[in-house]
Amino acid sequence: MSQSTLGDDELFGEAAAEMRADVETHLDEARSSLPDADDVWNADANNVLGVLNGLRSSLDVEGAAEHVRQAKKWFVIGQRAEAFDDPDDLEDAIEELEELIEMVEDAHELVGELTNTMPQLRGALTEAAEAAESEDDEEEEEEE
Repeated sequence: MSQSTLGDDELFGEAAAEMRADVETHLDEARSSLPDADDVWNADANNVLGVLNGLRSSLDVEGAAEHVRQAKKWFVIGQRAEAFDDPDDLEDAIEELEELIEMVEDAHELVGELTNTMPQLRGALTEAAEAAESEDDEEEEEEE
């Protein structure tokens, strides 16, 4: 084996180790960028709209999604280059985080819809109550 080939193999091994470290770092950053479970569960607000706005804010996963994207990008390159000895653990971690982020994004969307719906619902219920009260007043006046 020539000196050049040995050097290339060593460089490839170093690059593969660095690539794996980059993937793992992005996965760690993604995990740390996820919402805190207590922030999602606990609420400190005076009304439903305040709770929903707080929840919607706590369900922001853009940072985590970007880190997963970067991890996946480097993983795909390393996998295609057959640079990883055991890529299964990285692939599983990426898939797990993608599923979790999708779940949080779905919840964010649902909370956003509720945040938009609740003021409309309150207005409609107020109008209905006022209409019912007005009808009751008219009936009382007719009875007198």
